Amino acid sequence: MDFNNYSFLIGPLLIFLARMCDVSMGTIRIIFVSKGFKTLAACIGFFELLIWIIAISNVLQRLDSWVYYIAYAAGFATGNYVGMLIEEKLAIGYEMIRIITRNEAGEMIHVLREQGYGTTVVPAQGRDGAVAVIYVIINRRNVKHVVNIIKEYNPKAFYTVEDIRFVNRDLNTWHATKHLGEKK
Repeated sequence: MDFNNYSFLIGPLLIFLARMCDVSMGTIRIIFVSKGFKTLAACIGFFELLIWIIAISNVLQRLDSWVYYIAYAAGFATGNYVGMLIEEKLAIGYEMIRIITRNEAGEMIHVLREQGYGTTVVPAQGRDGAVAVIYVIINRRNVKHVVNIIKEYNPKAFYTVEDIRFVNRDLNTWHATKHLGEKK
């Protein structure tokens, strides 16, 4: 293999791919740490750092080659993007959607409950009068579906979506019970 091909094409490509992998793994590792998956985060961290050491040692061996710097930086940027895409697809964990509405929300609540989403409704007082605060705790993969229901049945409602680190009940078991006091 010609040295020039390695120096200007294959080497930088390998640095780019290594950096993309280690940064993607870092993004996923941080998500796992925040969700409490300690062992999995540690394992990912081991391979993340191993790949990083290989990539940075190759860059440091070729300090006179700007192509390696560009490949390293481009791999970092791409790794961030790829890591976020992977995290989005994994959709690990739970989210809480808090809906605040001044309008009658009975139909929206009925639809949410009919589709298996538990809702808690709390009457409250807003700046301009009475409001209802509706809490829905769901698996992350269902956020778009619930937001679409909100937009369809109560488009002027104010809502927030918040990450939840821990839920003390299995939501599938919770939704399958008819009354909160029932045990499975």
